Amino acid sequence: MRLIDRLGRLPLVIVLGWIVAAFLAVMVGVVGIGLVGSGLLTPRQGAAVTEEEVRQALEETSAEPSSSRLPSPSPSSSPSPDQGTARSFPTAGGIVVAECDRILSLSPAQGFEVHEQDDDEGEFRAVRGRDRVKVELTGCDQGTPQLRIRLDD
Repeated sequence: MRLIDRLGRLPLVIVLGWIVAAFLAVMVGVVGIGLVGSGLLTPRQGAAVTEEEVRQALEETSAEPSSSRLPSPSPSSSPSPDQGTARSFPTAGGIVVAECDRILSLSPAQGFEVHEQDDDEGEFRAVRGRDRVKVELTGCDQGTPQLRIRLDD
């Protein structure tokens, strides 16, 4: 007696069950993508913005009360070394934010990652390749942190 005769229609039912499950999974995905694209999650439905609409939005933003804006520092005031003024330094590997006494943060650029970070030094490394950007906090000059940036290939 053949195996297919003993099992009857069971293999056919199993195969049809898998086909129905795959079809339902694809349909759920299509419906989900359709909901996202139809504006369910965003107010605009991908419509292009005209120059006039941009101007109006900018005017509305600039018409807000000035109390909501951040105050700009006066250019005549020079920080003293003990104020702890942070400054950002753009490098090939990312942005370094430092005060006179320590490095506050390292934010890697696209294609780089932070390899190490201490209070006075840090290193960015390329995700692919051998490029490295080493930074070292060397001190402070009139309240502004000074960095030494070294590129290694």
